[in-house]
Amino acid sequence: MTSIKRPFDPSPNPGLRFNNFRKTCLNGFGDGYNAFAHSMAWCKGYLFVGTTRANFQTARAMESVHSRGGALVVWPVDGPDTVEELYRKVDRRAQIWRYNPLIDEWKLVYSSPQIPNKNGLIIPREMGYRGMVVFQGEADTDKTLYVSTWAPTKVEKGSLILRLVGDGQFEEVNHSRAISGGTRFPSQRVAVTFKDRIFFAPTGAGGINANRAELSVLFTTRDPRKGSWEFACEPGFGDDGNASIIACTASEDHLYAGTYNLEGYQVWMSDCAGDPPFRWKRILYKGAYRGSLNQIASTLCFFNGALYVGSSIQGAGYDSEHHIGPAGSELVRVFPDGYWDVIVGERRNTPDGWKEPLSFIGPGFGSLFNGYFWWSAVHDGWLYVGTCNQNSLMLYWISRDRLKSQGRKLLEKIKTETIIAQETGAELWRSADGENWLPVNRRGFNNPYNIGFRTMASTPHGLFIGTANPFAPKVAVKRQGEWTYIDNPSGGTEVWLGKLDYSRPS
Repeated sequence: MTSIKRPFDPSPNPGLRFNNFRKTCLNGFGDGYNAFAHSMAWCKGYLFVGTTRANFQTARAMESVHSRGGALVVWPVDGPDTVEELYRKVDRRAQIWRYNPLIDEWKLVYSSPQIPNKNGLIIPREMGYRGMVVFQGEADTDKTLYVSTWAPTKVEKGSLILRLVGDGQFEEVNHSRAISGGTRFPSQRVAVTFKDRIFFAPTGAGGINANRAELSVLFTTRDPRKGSWEFACEPGFGDDGNASIIACTASEDHLYAGTYNLEGYQVWMSDCAGDPPFRWKRILYKGAYRGSLNQIASTLCFFNGALYVGSSIQGAGYDSEHHIGPAGSELVRVFPDGYWDVIVGERRNTPDGWKEPLSFIGPGFGSLFNGYFWWSAVHDGWLYVGTCNQNSLMLYWISRDRLKSQGRKLLEKIKTETIIAQETGAELWRSADGENWLPVNRRGFNNPYNIGFRTMASTPHGLFIGTANPFAPKVAVKRQGEWTYIDNPSGGTEVWLGKLDYSRPS
């Protein structure tokens, strides 16, 4: 299939540059355990942000349970070495914050309750809020905010769906056992609306399986408050290789879903006509014929008549469990009629013909270390794509004897210190036509600990961007040949606001 140029009128505005952004919060809203701005939505004149807490501390404790080894020479953050210590010493209660742009004020409006588990430990009901979507169900009198959650594996009900009521209060609507008819799942990653329905998808099978689902399916309902949920598709879209549905988005005419598959992601679309489960059509296969290096369709965004698919490899670009990578991400564009192009990525021959990256930029926007294209959004006629960049981790995890030969040869040629100095922090890029791309910032908004631009929201007040920054409260540094942990005022998630009428000195 030959790439086809489509007519397009570019945006009349110049787009956002880095000097159009200002930081609205820092250091995890004053609490470094708020590591990820994991979800974001504009609702009722406010920006809502859901956090996930203590990501690196949790990974450290889980590492001791599953004994995977890994390539770490030292943990990037200080924290407990066992799960029991983690529950006792670290506050992992996820939070929801609300921002009023008119008075430039953040307010904590919700924090996860604590509950006892069967072993008597007091644990958070939720450690993360992963998805937010504005929706009006049949029993709702107005549009309101629905939130998908991430629960510790020891929570019996599994993950919940929360609903905004009143002035910043949230109520439990459903839990995973009720939604699925008995299957418990710890996390829900997808939250999207299409036509008169809301859709969620489970993610995570407990333990180290953060991206694999016990049930790889989309659930849907017209009325979340009544708890009547149905399968929107058959499990895995009929393919056992689809381990979970990672990303969804909608155009006016179709709902799109992207999967996690070790042979390369798949992308499916449906007009959701009739009753569920709906009829779906596969539009991308085997990671757009890049195979396992396009393991996950991690972000989907519909822009100017086409779907843009950003890829990732779990583990920030190197899947040590399945020995995939390291590799940079790709951006692929696919039209509803089936024509598709590589926008950012590798040239290759495919069953649909020879593909060249139309941007003339290689994988990862030219960087091996952009292992995720993590989030994308349209704002004022421009498409923005944010990455997860793993090079801030290299001081801590590089152990050459545990890498595949590809990664080992690269590190033999490039000094770790050089990479840290020149390519540290997440990257944000923008395009007015989908083919020509400009960097907004390639250094984590000048904070090397911002390893990812995790979520975005286009609002009447500008484009909000939330970061992933798990290097807090204390970060490992090497002094006189020894590792020690020190307070890190640059750790914790940040939320930035970009708008054209704001400009600061370059």
